[in-house]
Amino acid sequence: MAVKIKLKRLGKIRSPHYRIVVADSRTRRDGRAIEELGLYHPVQNPSRIEVNSERVQYWLGVGAQPTEPVMAILKVTGDWQKFKGQPAPPPMKVAEPKPDKRVLFEAAAKETGGEPRGEAITPKAKKAEKKADAEATEAPAESTEG
Repeated sequence: MAVKIKLKRLGKIRSPHYRIVVADSRTRRDGRAIEELGLYHPVQNPSRIEVNSERVQYWLGVGAQPTEPVMAILKVTGDWQKFKGQPAPPPMKVAEPKPDKRVLFEAAAKETGGEPRGEAITPKAKKAEKKADAEATEAPAESTEG
């Protein structure tokens, strides 16, 4: 039985998420897998790649063949070079941690000195202005008739 390490597609139409799986080469793309080895989310910036390195080394050692996209992912993570005995690649990019919203709010509050700089609420004058204009145009017309 030929075993492949390939991508199993999940997610919506325009937001794909993949799982790196070991499966029989005759199974369909999203079919039954022998084992899941990791995750790949290409839409995030930078792409999210999580791989169980121990299991990848095991499956490569027993003869599983990675597909081209999986081989590219393994080269980025350094697992392919580790298997071949080559030097490791440069480290992957890591997403910056998101700032805490509370800290941002407190910094903005200190910056303003605790006092509002303008109107906090915009007036809902559009409908009121239209009614007032309509009444103003109708009122003189009625008074001239009488």
